Amino acid sequence: MTLILEEEAEADFDFNCRELAEEVLGTALKAESFPYEAEVSLLLVSSGDIQEINREHRGIDAVTDVLSFPLISYPSPGDFGELENDEDNFNPDTGEALLGDIVLCIDKVKEQAENFGHSERREYAFLILHSILHLLGYDHMLQQDSELMEEKQNKILGQMGILR
Repeated sequence: MTLILEEEAEADFDFNCRELAEEVLGTALKAESFPYEAEVSLLLVSSGDIQEINREHRGIDAVTDVLSFPLISYPSPGDFGELENDEDNFNPDTGEALLGDIVLCIDKVKEQAENFGHSERREYAFLILHSILHLLGYDHMLQQDSELMEEKQNKILGQMGILR
């Protein structure tokens, strides 16, 4: 598993950002029975930066907490059976599946942790997990899809001992 981490904003948390992101990624991939080694890019940014990215890529001129940019299309969420049919799904140098990119707003992690009354560690882990599930094909546009994502998030965070 490879996590490419870039910090464009200072992440002055009381936990190691890389270690926690790797733990969340590893736990999520195991929980989803992902059959390959994987590569994910994580970019930590300020609210101004994520607003610009959100405007450029989604046409929404607003600050958001996390953006997910999947590189793989799945027949259905969590269906990994056809990944090998497209060699572009894999890094030719490492053989790892290229899941995609996560852009996480440090300012929103801090703000939402305070607003929701839990730790910055919990909020950071939750947002990364939420984004990883998007990279694995899950979404929350429909009520049933939203409920499934929420169930998976709660289960994985619970396995990690990261509670509200």
